Amino acid sequence: MARGRGFFAEIQHQNQLAAKRNEQAARAAHRANLAAQREAERAQKAADRAAAQRARATAAEQKAAEREAKRLHEEAMIADASARNAELANAYDEIDSILSATLDTDDYVDLNSLRTEAEHPPFPRQDLEVPIPSPTLTVAPPEPTYVEPELPKGLGAVFGGKKKHNEIVAKQRAAYEVAHRAWEAEVAALPSVHQREKQEHEAKETQRLAALDQARRQYEAECEQREAEAAETNRRLDELIAGIEYNVEDAIQEYVSIVLGHSVYPETFPVDYDFEFDAALKELSLTVVVPAPTDLPTEKDFRYVKAKDEISPTILPKKDQKERYNNAVFQVALRSLHEVFEADRAGRIQTIAIEVCAEGTDPATGTAKRSVFVAAAAEREKFGTFDLANVVPRATLEHLGALVSKSPFDMIEVDRSQGVRGG
Repeated sequence: MARGRGFFAEIQHQNQLAAKRNEQAARAAHRANLAAQREAERAQKAADRAAAQRARATAAEQKAAEREAKRLHEEAMIADASARNAELANAYDEIDSILSATLDTDDYVDLNSLRTEAEHPPFPRQDLEVPIPSPTLTVAPPEPTYVEPELPKGLGAVFGGKKKHNEIVAKQRAAYEVAHRAWEAEVAALPSVHQREKQEHEAKETQRLAALDQARRQYEAECEQREAEAAETNRRLDELIAGIEYNVEDAIQEYVSIVLGHSVYPETFPVDYDFEFDAALKELSLTVVVPAPTDLPTEKDFRYVKAKDEISPTILPKKDQKERYNNAVFQVALRSLHEVFEADRAGRIQTIAIEVCAEGTDPATGTAKRSVFVAAAAEREKFGTFDLANVVPRATLEHLGALVSKSPFDMIEVDRSQGVRGG
């Protein structure tokens, strides 16, 4: 349906979305909304605690616990309704200030600000950069020593003690010799044990170095890819800047796409664009698609109905819905003209032929239809004399000679038989 955003336009649009979210977080209305939500959560937790206490209460405490649980539940519901009302008020405020929201912002986009530099994360395998510690080589056990058994004394020496002593000496001598031969064998084997331990260390170190080399190659390849992508982005940006300088239509259209991508509308009132630039006429043909009237919220406020134990909305009168939607459509027309003209400091666009429309259901046929609500041709010089902070949007469009719907809310189209410069 609408022209997709160009490469740089999408970058700019996402940056503006992030900036808008940060701005909203600081706004007083948003803070009030968060406060109301926190109060609702607090009240609900208190109600849950009271319900749990009631379940544990004795019969004598039951009635008092029930009253307290009911009170806290009602308090939680009232707080929930307040949170919804704060959110609704913020949404309506954003719709009502579609035009004023852009007037304090310079819509010019410095394309050089879109230059990029590759950002590289730290090398992820720093653990592989640390050498494996040298092994602690196996050491020889202490050499066995032979200790001569003590000779028997006293009666033991008289009654066969010497014979027994000789037997003990023989056994201990034999055991010593066995142990010593084993020790000698273990000592003799140490060089081969040490060699095996060193080889195992060298194998592990070789594996580490191979893994490190592979990790570095992969990291360097990823860095090169990031560098190449950044260089390509900057090359395309240089090409775009040069194209604008030489009034290349595609380049100017890309810049317009960037400017419009820079413009972030309320979440409840998103817009889309289609456009074409004619370098010979210095004219931009711009179509702005706004939400259908049925896409906007219709609630006036939310109230807790104690008798039904529910939060119920009250609906805005049709008159108020119509006034808000119609005014938003006219504000979008002026905002779009303002943003493009202001962003084009070099004056490459001298005229904008704009249509503002919505896609909805044709009440006569019940089928899908795109209805045009505003059709205008605005010249840069004349439009630049307006003080948009003090205008009535519909009156300004009529002053431009625009074709203006009697009621966009009712999907009433303009009569385009005279062309965009008719009226």
